[in-house]
Amino acid sequence: MSNRVKFAVVGLGHIGKRHAYEISQNDNAKLVALCDILDPQELGLTSDEVPFYRSLSDLLAAHPDIDVINICTPNGLHASQTLEALEAQKHVVVEKPMALNKQDAESVILKALQVSRKVFAVMQNRYSPSVKWLKQIIAEKRLGRIFMVQMNCFWNRDDRYYKAGGWHGSPDMDGGVLFTQFSHFIDILYWLFGDICNIKGNFGNFAHQHSTSFEDVGSIIFDFVNGGMGSINYSTTVWDKNLESSITIIGEKGSVKIAGQYMDKLAVCHIEGYDMPELEAINPPNDYGSYKGSASNHCHVIDNVVQTLNGSTKVATNAFEGMKVVDIIERIYRVRGASESVNR
Repeated sequence: MSNRVKFAVVGLGHIGKRHAYEISQNDNAKLVALCDILDPQELGLTSDEVPFYRSLSDLLAAHPDIDVINICTPNGLHASQTLEALEAQKHVVVEKPMALNKQDAESVILKALQVSRKVFAVMQNRYSPSVKWLKQIIAEKRLGRIFMVQMNCFWNRDDRYYKAGGWHGSPDMDGGVLFTQFSHFIDILYWLFGDICNIKGNFGNFAHQHSTSFEDVGSIIFDFVNGGMGSINYSTTVWDKNLESSITIIGEKGSVKIAGQYMDKLAVCHIEGYDMPELEAINPPNDYGSYKGSASNHCHVIDNVVQTLNGSTKVATNAFEGMKVVDIIERIYRVRGASESVNR
């Protein structure tokens, strides 16, 4: 593909606008269309330079030359809209989560194979310097056998986030905090250490009973299929602002800990025969006004799409990996469902 890769963005909330911006900043990409059910004025769009559509079907009909559709709509629409774009022979960038259940994610994988198109699952935290460094030292086996991994994700999501009439907090469109807030961290665990099994957990909804139908606190323990054990403690009940996203790894030859609000600070590095490195600067978090999300690495996501379609690299997070994150979360939530049944 010698020409610029042509993109369209579907869903123009905070993250969709980020996709549109990063596409416009890439010299080898071109933003050719936008789509949302709301009017441009309601979305705060001030320019009419890019054609705007109210439905994905209208957009696809009007622009047969589009190469890539970026799906940035509420979680519950990701799978169906990805399938619609694939049916139209388009490559797809789909925001996390790829789907809200494994069966829908598998349908996406099958359709992508049938039409010979690529699906890019957005997991931009893989580009964070701290996570890239962890991936490197684990691949180099500097820690030896992994004995224990602990991940903590303590964030703020209050009534500024769960607004009446919005999709956040609903089981069919949101799916739960592991899908919406913390799927990036589930992806990091899977990317670094592989699949998990023997899952046990405890869950509660303390501060959001009036605004969500799912938990706002969870504590999970499990085994890694490849050896060692792990745990995840997470919450969206932190007052006012995000508190911590951290991972501690205890291995045969050393221990490391990445901490900070966004897993961006190397807090501990004590490894046999290895000096603590200085990591490159991290991008700031996505700032949504009243709350903040993970690091803003979407420029790398768009660049990976462009380079992959131009044949110079491969998909950074493929559809199978996107499906595995959904699968792991779904299995965790089965444990939650079982515990709720026992407690009734």
